[in-house]
Amino acid sequence: MTIRVVVVDDEVLVRDGISMMLDSESDIEVVGQAGTGLQAIDVIGETRPDVVLMDIRMPEMDGLEATVRIVEDPGASARVIILTTFDPDEYVYEALRSGASGFMLKDTPRHELATAVRTVFDGGAMLSPTITSRLIGRFANRLAVDTKTSNRLEELTDREREVLVEIALGHSNDEICERLFIGAATVKSHINHLFTKLEVRDRAQAVAFAYESGLITPGDTDI
Repeated sequence: MTIRVVVVDDEVLVRDGISMMLDSESDIEVVGQAGTGLQAIDVIGETRPDVVLMDIRMPEMDGLEATVRIVEDPGASARVIILTTFDPDEYVYEALRSGASGFMLKDTPRHELATAVRTVFDGGAMLSPTITSRLIGRFANRLAVDTKTSNRLEELTDREREVLVEIALGHSNDEICERLFIGAATVKSHINHLFTKLEVRDRAQAVAFAYESGLITPGDTDI
């Protein structure tokens, strides 16, 4: 099955380069490009992609608002990966809260970018420990803990909380197995349960919830 992708960036050379890299993969096809968030909404409506690679700072409509519109559109099934540099601002954190499924650097090697597209297409989230700590951890401590969100932690078991912390630190299922000394099936079960209880759709939103609720804050753990 071919994964249909739209690339959104206000720099023509950047989006052309990314498109060329992805089109060289046998299972990925770039079906559209856009230079602004507003254009992205139109292109996505016309092409119905599976995955959108979204820049943040663009004219007319930034990537944050475009991400919100894409995620909230009941007729669209596209999942969003934020394209960023390591000059992030709070827009990036807001994009994660709004439903983005991952973050990638613009200078990411081709094979890693393709892996990210496949991972998100399969329902996963692309959040490496480095991305998690620098983009989420840097700004989460500036945001007040939401009491209502924090109270929802009471719905989780102790083990589910532990698994949520591991997810927030960017650890994979295999790493969670090793760190908590539990089996792969058990990890998947805990993740499914906590996703249902917290009403989050993927790991990206789970990370945002963990910081927003105050379950974990930068500096608590060596990440």
